[in-house]
Amino acid sequence: MDIIKRLTELSKNLYWAWHPECVKVFRDINTELWRDVNHNPVDFLNRLANDILEDKFQNKYKLKQLTERLNDLHEYLESSEIWGAWQAGPLRAQPVAYFSAEFALHESLPIYSGGLGALAGDHLKAASDLGVPIVGIGLSYSHGYFVQSLDFEGWQQEHYFNVSDNILPIELAKNEFGQPLRVCVRTESYQIWVGIWLVHVGRNLLILLDTNVEGNSSDDKNLTSRLYGGDKHIRLLQELILGVGGMLALEALGITPSVIHLNEGHSAFACLEFLRMLMDRDGQSFDNMFEIAASQIVFTTHTAVAAGHDEFDPELLVKVLNPLITQLGISENRLLGLGRVDPEDEKENFSMTVLAMKMSRYRNAVSFLHCRLTRAIWNKLWPTTSQYDVPINYITNGVHISTWLAEPMAKLYNKYLGPKWKAAIDDPESWTSMESIDDIELWEKNSQLRAHLVDYIDRTVQKQEKARAEGKESETANEYARQAKLNPAVLTIGIARRFARYKRMDLLFKDPARLERLVNNSERPVQFIFAGKAHPQDTDAKHVIQMVFRFTRDPRFIGKIVFIENYDINVCRHLVQGVDAWINVPRRPLEACGTSGQKVAMNGGLNISVLDGWWAQAYDGANGFAIGKGSEHSNLDHQDYVDAEALYDVLENEVVPLFYNRNEDGIPHGWVARQKHALRTLTWRFSAQRMVMDYTLSCYLPAAGGLTSSVTADVRLLKEAFKLPDFARQPWIEEVKSKNV
Repeated sequence: MDIIKRLTELSKNLYWAWHPECVKVFRDINTELWRDVNHNPVDFLNRLANDILEDKFQNKYKLKQLTERLNDLHEYLESSEIWGAWQAGPLRAQPVAYFSAEFALHESLPIYSGGLGALAGDHLKAASDLGVPIVGIGLSYSHGYFVQSLDFEGWQQEHYFNVSDNILPIELAKNEFGQPLRVCVRTESYQIWVGIWLVHVGRNLLILLDTNVEGNSSDDKNLTSRLYGGDKHIRLLQELILGVGGMLALEALGITPSVIHLNEGHSAFACLEFLRMLMDRDGQSFDNMFEIAASQIVFTTHTAVAAGHDEFDPELLVKVLNPLITQLGISENRLLGLGRVDPEDEKENFSMTVLAMKMSRYRNAVSFLHCRLTRAIWNKLWPTTSQYDVPINYITNGVHISTWLAEPMAKLYNKYLGPKWKAAIDDPESWTSMESIDDIELWEKNSQLRAHLVDYIDRTVQKQEKARAEGKESETANEYARQAKLNPAVLTIGIARRFARYKRMDLLFKDPARLERLVNNSERPVQFIFAGKAHPQDTDAKHVIQMVFRFTRDPRFIGKIVFIENYDINVCRHLVQGVDAWINVPRRPLEACGTSGQKVAMNGGLNISVLDGWWAQAYDGANGFAIGKGSEHSNLDHQDYVDAEALYDVLENEVVPLFYNRNEDGIPHGWVARQKHALRTLTWRFSAQRMVMDYTLSCYLPAAGGLTSSVTADVRLLKEAFKLPDFARQPWIEEVKSKNV
């Protein structure tokens, strides 16, 4: 196999995205070009002449690196010594179909917006590592979400782009004749053709659906161009393509799922198409097959905010879904009733979340507190049931450690946990040795990561200012970039989220004078890094971004507070790996889970958070810091005032003193002790591997067997009951490949 073929093979499986040693193979060829292509190995290789690549690998060391990484990939794909081989038996014959409107797998594949996509991407990666067969189904967004920049006034600008298919790590699905494989989704009085792309995510597949194909009108070609774009009609058609088109794509690829998992309600139409397929298979009626279909459907809800639940006008919905209604053999009112809290209320809109709730038998929130709130909100679907008995439980979100763990920290894990620590990632006892990490060693690692982050921030701010000043007098921008340089020796705190009103990204600025004293303390200064996007239609959130931007320009805060534009996976990776601490201030109890702080914790950073989402069940008094006591107030202004005061108090009286209280060697032993305790108590508990194990044992396996009980809160009680013998490997991926896909 020649060098070009070897590099191409390595680039085509996203395995490289969570294995830094694979990234190093590409990066070391040309570091500047690697940055310019946004760390995309396919685009990277396309821009380099073959003779240059061949020449680079005349170096025996580089050739050895490439050979070893390919061997690692092959060994990974072929290994049978994996958790899923023993614990996910039935799924190896018929995998889980995991539907999500977005997947955040890597910055070079722009098919994600924020937390929902990050969760979906980490879910697929963790399932691959464990050997749990999952097929992801999403949409191929040729324009992505949007690229964010701020103008001279700090107002968010949205820029859209066309992503060429030939520079992405994706492959076009083809039929047995070598032609592009397509499926047909019928709607209203016409049909929409949907192309199929495949992404190899380690051992698993991600199917991406694309309407930009021949045979469609120009409007229909653009249906899958933008994530969360367009009006209600476009949104409805997108969700029809995702749900119905996704099920048809699975069938076209010869994949028969045993479980349908809906990651939020956007894909709930998959339930109806799944039911229709079962009706056709068994020749049975809608009523006879409804419960059978529901018993194989898992639904995860992520938001308690009304805007996160799609609703559609009944007339529009019936018009778009008319062909499917006919195929199901039910009346329009019967279908509309599935999406209404009160089936008889003709004025009620059709809710995708209600449809998902009614058509699933495994329903879960994503943290304990979120479960409490979700039960209260949806108690109306079970009006005769006590709120505490509403059949919705929780599986707390986790993050994929290999994706987000910094290389220096990974070396520390290998040293103190042993090289095979990932195999016991869900075992709390295996993490006890984290408490024995040498204080000096951990502090040096974190100081190294902070310095790396500060360097990245300085370079990024310079690029931002240069772009902002393009075509204009740039001296002012250059001067700001010089003044805005951060200090690698200063306590560095990150605040990066999607900008939405309930996330309160402006809470830190409630008392500017107090903030000024905090950041400009001559002996114990603090610096803050902000990042995040606002939805293009969320004017309120854009005003908050503008306010933060103006504070970064305020002479009191220049070089103390910076805003990094275009928050994406790459920006997030730098932040969570390099900050000393992470602030999260949602208005309790509206945070579903929140996973950014989990990424920070695994890298030795400490969380400073309101007791909401995952932190409400993670904080033990010694593994981070709590903002307030978990109180909730009906007066929102008062709630914000109380929490802002608590935020300043914890920064001034706990965080800053602990960070700067050093011994004669310059080591803050109290801070480091808290870091080690956080590593010991949080990393294993909030890993995506633990999360996927929980889904497998408490949802997937029972659903694959057609059981109808709801998800169990404490799934670890089921582990012994579900110990399974090693099943013969079911080569479902190979079967798909054999179809010349």
